[in-house]
Amino acid sequence: MTSDGAPGAGCRRVSDDGVSFRDLNANGVLDPYEDPRLPIEERVEDLLARMTLEEKAAQLFHQGLGVPDDGTVSDEPDGFTQVSTLGLVGLGLTHFNIYWAPGPEVLAQWHNRVQEAAERTRLGIPVTISSDPRHGLGDNPATSMAGSGFSQWPDPIGLAATRDEGLVREFADIARREYLAVGIRLALHPTADLATEPRWCRASGTFGEDAEVAARLVVAYLRGMQGETLGAQSVACMTKHFPGAGPQLDGEDAHFPYGREQVYPGGAFDYHLIPFEAALEAGTAQVMPYYGMPVGTEHEEVGFGFNRGVVTGLLRERYGFDGVVCSDWGLLNDTLLAGALWPARAWGAEHLSREERAAKVLDAGVDQFGGESCPEVVVELVRSGRIDEGRVDASVRRLLRDKFRLGLFDDPYVDPDRAAEVVGARAHVERGHAAQTRSIVLLGNARGLLPLRGAPCVYLRGLDVAEIPAGTVVERPEDADVALVRIQAPFDPRDGNFLEALFHAGRLEFAAPEIAWLLELMEQVPTVVDIRLDRAAVIPEIAAAAAALLADFGATDAALLDVAFGRAAPEGKLPFELPSSIESVEAQLPDLPYDSRDPLFPFGHGLSYSDAPIASPPPR
Repeated sequence: MTSDGAPGAGCRRVSDDGVSFRDLNANGVLDPYEDPRLPIEERVEDLLARMTLEEKAAQLFHQGLGVPDDGTVSDEPDGFTQVSTLGLVGLGLTHFNIYWAPGPEVLAQWHNRVQEAAERTRLGIPVTISSDPRHGLGDNPATSMAGSGFSQWPDPIGLAATRDEGLVREFADIARREYLAVGIRLALHPTADLATEPRWCRASGTFGEDAEVAARLVVAYLRGMQGETLGAQSVACMTKHFPGAGPQLDGEDAHFPYGREQVYPGGAFDYHLIPFEAALEAGTAQVMPYYGMPVGTEHEEVGFGFNRGVVTGLLRERYGFDGVVCSDWGLLNDTLLAGALWPARAWGAEHLSREERAAKVLDAGVDQFGGESCPEVVVELVRSGRIDEGRVDASVRRLLRDKFRLGLFDDPYVDPDRAAEVVGARAHVERGHAAQTRSIVLLGNARGLLPLRGAPCVYLRGLDVAEIPAGTVVERPEDADVALVRIQAPFDPRDGNFLEALFHAGRLEFAAPEIAWLLELMEQVPTVVDIRLDRAAVIPEIAAAAAALLADFGATDAALLDVAFGRAAPEGKLPFELPSSIESVEAQLPDLPYDSRDPLFPFGHGLSYSDAPIASPPPR
């Protein structure tokens, strides 16, 4: 195809007998690895035998990229990763994780241009494009991306609040169709971690703290994305972060040195394996270990990507997994982000050289290095005799097998016009909106204020709307019958490197000055409070004073208003408990689920509108 998606020189085409071939093939001879009539294993072995050591080493790197707004592909470094797409393709890299991206039509055009560049290389190995989640409302380039035209759904923790496997599978199927339309063939999700430590900043990407609930929803997710088997209409899934990234010491995250330790004081290491066992049984194509290093277990105290006992001992041998294992991003090299140095996440292996780290990762049983590109390191390890080339072949074999199973060698291109129709299609947006309303949890409604009835005068804060479904928006609380307020769960802003500032970590309670205005408002007028829970929060004073209390896990103002005015009913149940005090958080064990003392709202709490009498609009 040309850069506009039309057929052109150098593309894969299909002959009258259904055989896929490249029109640049010498003398029109079809190489076995390009023949779809042959078994995949034969095609893999044929291609592997043709590859140089340098070409093999390049497969072992999965670099991140920014996609330009105009969809061009050039030799110029991009503005985020400071790497050149064409330069990486020229090095033989064929796995790219995209960060920011333009709208669907331009993204599809960019994808086709990258595939054209790959096809012009010696072996024409097609590119696999991967992505972190793009359908939620959270926006953190280290974990998820919002926007770019994709339909909007609750974050995974909100899907968990519905407890609905059918809804999760429907979401994953719609996400699959939208990904396919723009050329994304590998999902760097689902996240099978358990949010057992309430302070951990990545709870929003999980399915909560209950292992059985998470296991059921992870399987539904995989079925919607991959199907029953991996094929040309699948998006492969990289389930993460084995063996479970939830029990972080003091809730800090292993992206950063102060959060490198994972601890199991409750002896619940195996509890965190339950969702991964379900994912492996369901056939997840790939697995990602986390950055964290286990402390006080039988395993070596090094990050899981370096940990042979975990990757080979548990994942490969105990569970028999022979799919791709890709490390989390940046285990080998320090990174310069926005002028600040972000050290390699080589926890427990900081003292090793880059070459020694790479060797330890490969020795652990990992196939691919995420987020960086230094294939020359692998080449040197083989030529020096430190790593056997057969070890490299084993990983390349797994990586190529997924490309063949996904049909990339037969037709890697997409239709940009169709991408514009499929991504963010009206039906997808409507289903996402409905899922947002269903995921909202009614925490408290003792006065029966919700749903709002009649035509009240409403004071809004934290909502960006000019109209409401019924009644009138007023500018002053004193003119209102009811106030409707949206707030974000509390956290400690971090002012470290670029990414550190994006994670909501630290304290779970509001400082008194932060909510003085809210407490004053609730005394002045009956107030409905909605709190966005990207992780747990300690909010006893708000719960006591609010006329009604809602929690959302990624919902638009429109979705909240539909619930508040009764056009949709809140169905959600808390996917994690809300503790009653910070002291109870500090006393609970980070590896055990729902174990804080006297929680304000327990795991699974969630009311319906039928649980309280309907109140008339309060008098003005």
